[in-house]
Amino acid sequence: MRRPSLFGALAGVLVLLFAVKWFVAEPFSIPASSMAPTLERGDHVVVNKLAYRTGTPARGDLAVVKAPKTGEALLKRVVGLGGDEIEIRDGVLFVNGRAPREPYVDHKKVDSVYFGPVRVPRDDLFVLGDNRGNSVDSRELGPVPVSDTIGRVDLRVWPLSAVGAPGR
Repeated sequence: MRRPSLFGALAGVLVLLFAVKWFVAEPFSIPASSMAPTLERGDHVVVNKLAYRTGTPARGDLAVVKAPKTGEALLKRVVGLGGDEIEIRDGVLFVNGRAPREPYVDHKKVDSVYFGPVRVPRDDLFVLGDNRGNSVDSRELGPVPVSDTIGRVDLRVWPLSAVGAPGR
């Protein structure tokens, strides 16, 4: 029996790496400060692409989604699911009339913002940046179809001092 050539082995490894990137997990660099303080500009995370193929997004997830119209990949927090009513009063998020606990938002940096109320369409998500005063999100872009989710962020890999699951 012939042993595989070096070229064949390298080709096999490359195919495996591309398959992992396209279908399983992908690195993602944080380009802006819209998710601060949870994730800072320059942080690197791994996007779990299987998360929403085998399950559904949940409130609080850090999700990479395709922006409506542009298709740009954005990392945002899922705050509303299909059927939810979303409103922001004086900088405080309300989901179905209740203010969820959001320890990842620095409320001292959120000005007197008012938005909504809006109803999230079925099969859509409402996403916001944790840095509410400096984020392009569903307030401007509108709801994001669940089918346009790329994956869930489960792991920060850089900086080394902050490796692990990003805050929920």
